[in-house]
Amino acid sequence: MNYKKYFRKTSLKQKNVGNFFLDIVAQAKPKNFLEIGVFHGVTARNVCELLEVLNNGDFSYTGVDLFQVNKNSTNEIIPVTKFSNPFKNFYFNYIKRLDPYSIEAVEDLLIKFKKKINLVKGNSNNVLKAIDMSKIDFIFLDGGHDYKTVINDLNCSIDCIRSGGVVLCDDYNLTFASGVKKAIDEFLRIYNFNYEFFFDYRFVKISK
Repeated sequence: MNYKKYFRKTSLKQKNVGNFFLDIVAQAKPKNFLEIGVFHGVTARNVCELLEVLNNGDFSYTGVDLFQVNKNSTNEIIPVTKFSNPFKNFYFNYIKRLDPYSIEAVEDLLIKFKKKINLVKGNSNNVLKAIDMSKIDFIFLDGGHDYKTVINDLNCSIDCIRSGGVVLCDDYNLTFASGVKKAIDEFLRIYNFNYEFFFDYRFVKISK
């Protein structure tokens, strides 16, 4: 299955990165998927399309995001949510009349799967504790890039890993977001889980 951009922004925009990501998900064949850091929902839509095929329609997707620019954190990387393409700006401003980073816009993109998705608006430092991670079998961790946020997200994912699930971390190799690497290295050192690096150290797959 090829990764589609759906006329929106995505962190997996580089050539072949999206397809590579979907291949990793397909190999794991998850049924209950959690994405931390939904952004415009492009990866969410691609994942739902893939899970629909892998599980004959029987799957669940949960997405956690602020769904708004976080102006309160000085240590966080704030994604560029606006388009430079005037056609995309016109489409969302005058046709869809939606902010593509809003939860309403992501729900609109995922409307095909509305009975199988659960979008959670909030900071992962606060909301992940309410999710039963033992029932999740794949987590894509691409939320906040501050060390405290990444280590929190990883610690909240322990039950997923211990239950046989997979955690795939993005942006391990970002030099301007060193907190990601620091948190992952610390987590792996403490828990001694199995791990693999992919795509020039961009992705880290963690499993039991």
